[in-house]
Amino acid sequence: MHRSGHLTAPLLVPRVFRFDDVDAFRSSIRNLDVDFTPLARKISAEQVILSLPGCELNYTQSFPRIVDAQLAPHATAVGFTMDDGVPMRFNGVERDRAVIVLGGGGAFYTSVEETPRQYASVIFTPEIVDRGWPNPGLHFSIHEISQRAQDRLREVVRQVLLVTSDRVTIAEFATGASIKETLLAAIDNAFAEIVPAKWATRANTTRQFKVFNDARAILAGDVAHPIYSSELARQIGVSVRTLHDAIQRYRGMSLHRYLRLRRLWLVRQQLLAGAPSVKACALAYGFWHLSDFSRSYRSQFGEAPSETLAASRRPGVVRADPSDARHDS
Repeated sequence: MHRSGHLTAPLLVPRVFRFDDVDAFRSSIRNLDVDFTPLARKISAEQVILSLPGCELNYTQSFPRIVDAQLAPHATAVGFTMDDGVPMRFNGVERDRAVIVLGGGGAFYTSVEETPRQYASVIFTPEIVDRGWPNPGLHFSIHEISQRAQDRLREVVRQVLLVTSDRVTIAEFATGASIKETLLAAIDNAFAEIVPAKWATRANTTRQFKVFNDARAILAGDVAHPIYSSELARQIGVSVRTLHDAIQRYRGMSLHRYLRLRRLWLVRQQLLAGAPSVKACALAYGFWHLSDFSRSYRSQFGEAPSETLAASRRPGVVRADPSDARHDS
């Protein structure tokens, strides 16, 4: 007996991942390499991923963190918020506006999320080349859009996730191709309703971004040793002041605060991996004032460094890989 194609297609069932421990968090979004530094110890995070023909729809309930992410080659990514809250700092700008972001293959973005937020992304493979969207650059671009276009994007995502969570409905009515087409139409509409804005033009320039990205790459490439401001500036070929200004723009904090936060996170990774001692680990990452280090560590992670090390040595605890300071998808 002949059966139509949509009846023989696999059911479109979203995959759901939930995390309440920052040390256990891993990004499950494919084609996006993610590195993060947490800004909170206790989290309530969720990722919902729906695979469609030629794309994936990702819904994220995030937690306070700093994110560096790079899109895989031959892919296109579109992202937008799903709620209204404290603005995220995305590629150095912080705006309480309706926006959409766009990245082409290999593009990079950085964000600072001070509070939990909800957002969605659609990653297309292969890349989108024929819909008249803005030309992708070296990093993700950000565009102000109408409130109506943002509302439409959010509503489409909510309806897609609602329908696909009901196995009866999805089996009877929806196909992956039709859902993808609805998403594309909503994104087309959003790009057709871009609002010209000087702040967006400034945000999409690349001069200062290159300094920041060079610094980020050096820090990500050498997680075994502390790197200080003067050495980092020397490797990039700029002054410490220029480096400070770039970090301030894209991280929303001073260069020295960011480097210290980064080193605290790396120490935690080593302690979770079962380092020989707290003192040796702290000194190795440049924390010479041990009582000050302990206060900063407790403030950041909600526990003493000795507690982290003790927990890693308990029977049955899976130790972290110290070389895995990155959290790749």
